Amino acid sequence: MKTRVAIGVCVVVVVLAMANLLQSAQQPAGPGAPPLSNPLKVALLKWYKANEVPTTFQVGKLPYGVAFDGENIWTANNGDDTVSKVRANDGTLLGTFPAGNSPYGVTYDGANMWVSALGGTVTKLRGSDGKNLGSFPTGQFPTWMTFDGANIWIPNGLNVITKLRASDGKNLGNFTVGSSPMAAACDGSDIWVANTGDGTVSKLRASDGTVLGTFKVGSTPTGIAFDGAYIWVTNRYSDSVSKLRASDGTVMGTFNVPVGPYGIAFDGANVWVAGALGATELRADDGRIIGEFYYRGNATIGIAFDGASVWVSWVNANVVGKL
Repeated sequence: MKTRVAIGVCVVVVVLAMANLLQSAQQPAGPGAPPLSNPLKVALLKWYKANEVPTTFQVGKLPYGVAFDGENIWTANNGDDTVSKVRANDGTLLGTFPAGNSPYGVTYDGANMWVSALGGTVTKLRGSDGKNLGSFPTGQFPTWMTFDGANIWIPNGLNVITKLRASDGKNLGNFTVGSSPMAAACDGSDIWVANTGDGTVSKLRASDGTVLGTFKVGSTPTGIAFDGAYIWVTNRYSDSVSKLRASDGTVMGTFNVPVGPYGIAFDGANVWVAGALGATELRADDGRIIGEFYYRGNATIGIAFDGASVWVSWVNANVVGKL
């Protein structure tokens, strides 16, 4: 009986002490001081994911671009003129296919995979079996493309983006953008282009290529992605990412990231950035870093989300990592 009474008294004391603590935590420390935070909320924090190691799978030599086709991950292997197709659920290599001179980017159109090659062409591969359905000339140095639902947009040359009809590869126009365009993204109605040469992004109307605006970001914008409301751009030589409102191009924030950010992707909640030191996860609402991922000191370039996991090309290790 004495034991039960003692335990009961202890519980009451603890409860009263915690209530006292909560009340004091909500009171100002002095006249004009802001309320103190609730110390119990430390239990609700999402802890920082640092130095996590990915699961990796072998692909071709020097994988650059990465894309998801609904079931599989594709990589553009710049060092051996191929693309690799990897099953997303278990990393099994399903095929390696020739894809032009120095493949760089890969983009899926719902049925076929498009591969840009720095030799000045894009190649259309059937997604089911990798069969070559045609190669189409573009300007110099086609890079990271985007699909608008009907057409493929390919940044290439000094200040040009090319629009090809996905059904047959017909050139529907070449449109002037900023200097040295590197990557493109579609927001559902407009095309956004990261221009590495002049630190800008261009916004074009997808229907006719009319330039709707040019917006200043950081130094050497390289990767670009859309999160449903905002455009995210990696500024490679500024070691930052910029967040622009898609409706009008207003810069909503610039956030520091580890050195050399390159590719960028959105996973439905957070933004992922490839770079010289690995891969970084940012919270989309405020740009706060919430995770960093490394693999044997290798740099990353391409990055894509498969609906469940993020895939990154560890370029010098000749692997893709699943995060």
